[in-house]
Amino acid sequence: MDYLNLSRAQDLKDKKERVIYRFFEILPGLFSWGALVGVFILSWLAPVAVALFVIIFALYWLLKVAYLSFHQVASFQQMRKVTKIDWLEKLNNLPDWKSIYHLIILPTYKEDFGIIRTTFKALADSEYPKKRLIVVLAVEERAGEQAQKIAREAKKEFSKNFFHFLITIHPQNISGEIAGKGSNVAWAAKEAKEKILEKFGIPPEKVIISNFDIDTRPYPCYFACLTYHYLTAENPLRSSYQPIPIYNNNIWQAPAFSRVIATSGTFWQMMQQARPEQLVSYSSHSLPFKTLLEVGYPSSLVSDDSRIFWKSYLAYDGDYRVIPLYYPVSMDAVMAKSLIKTIVNQYKQQRRWAWGAENIPYLLYGFLKNKKIPLFEKFRQTFILFEGFWSWAAAALLIFFLGWLPLVLGGGTFNVTLLAYNLPKLIANLMTLSMVGMLTSAAISFLLLPPRPENYSKLKNLSMFFQWLLLPVTLIFFGALPALEAQARLILGKPLGFWVTEKTR
Repeated sequence: MDYLNLSRAQDLKDKKERVIYRFFEILPGLFSWGALVGVFILSWLAPVAVALFVIIFALYWLLKVAYLSFHQVASFQQMRKVTKIDWLEKLNNLPDWKSIYHLIILPTYKEDFGIIRTTFKALADSEYPKKRLIVVLAVEERAGEQAQKIAREAKKEFSKNFFHFLITIHPQNISGEIAGKGSNVAWAAKEAKEKILEKFGIPPEKVIISNFDIDTRPYPCYFACLTYHYLTAENPLRSSYQPIPIYNNNIWQAPAFSRVIATSGTFWQMMQQARPEQLVSYSSHSLPFKTLLEVGYPSSLVSDDSRIFWKSYLAYDGDYRVIPLYYPVSMDAVMAKSLIKTIVNQYKQQRRWAWGAENIPYLLYGFLKNKKIPLFEKFRQTFILFEGFWSWAAAALLIFFLGWLPLVLGGGTFNVTLLAYNLPKLIANLMTLSMVGMLTSAAISFLLLPPRPENYSKLKNLSMFFQWLLLPVTLIFFGALPALEAQARLILGKPLGFWVTEKTR
């Protein structure tokens, strides 16, 4: 089962195996970059074929937007319903629910005390028995003494609110690790097991671990909702549990483009919640502690939040899933001390997320090694993963180029055809119809907004609507381009290190 712990082709000692894995690493970028280069070449050599492809692709995009918008609305309605449920009352109908402990790991790097404090206040305000909450503030040794001082301040103020408050110091320069969230969480989980669970005799199957970003504020009934789903799941130890991340901690303060990107991320997760067969753990999520012990949390790669799902999926021969909670947690939109810095940070964050394409070679190689997963299931998961990362990198640019590229490169013979004359109008009409997705997002984004701070005028509400005009720009510059860079790095064998998003409010 050594293949479960792979992070890149270089980890393999066998030359033949390494070549296979390298081929799988090249595939995502080959498809995305190949599609973009191909449309330029074919627009010159075969403009009629490209024009027909443009029409088919535009129709496909329109249908996809309608399909996803339907799931977005359905998920939003379900979330509103779920947040009105008294989950503690529902728990009282289940036996022995008070035996469940929640281990909350909060990895921190150089965040200031104000950000950490608001997270702990949200935990302290949770409508769940506090004596069943174990909180671990996971500090990086490389962050210096100031980070440890802030951790001690947090413990002094909040330790009385929980069953146990543990500070862990993740050592730097551990061989085989990548400095980042995954390695910090893996260290913190090991420390919590030794210093708390074993000390107090708490069995792993009675513990749910929540891997939260440091800015994550769970809504009041999150742990009650999570406990209920854990106790009523068909196979609780073969499931992760995914809330909906809503980036509204600082949504009024963040610049418009950052708000659009953050809210788009929320809406994508809403759509995925309505399609649980495609759902993969993302960012802040929860899973059984027993599963983490059996599988081992990834500590040598960037995309740890999704890799723990795929690692578990392969380890249990495909018998692993993510249960959608339809319950929100609140997080930060990207915001730095200056607009330029915010733009740079936003691009780097999207590039880090797009580096999740490293799961494609991992999964394909795992499918070769694991003979117990049905062939149809392997094809299904491969298609979903490929299509998602291909669309991320190529779709927005194809939409931008394809409406006019055959006209520019197709030559005079093509330009005098009826197809060339009608192509721009047809594509424009189809893209106009596709704006239903943008209008749906704009409407739901208003309903998700927290109360407007007193220092902002009502005109700010208008900017919250017109900000969605920036969506085409954000899809290209903060969607396609960082995804293409990430996939180019996979092709060239230049791995991406973990970049910590700066938190500023």
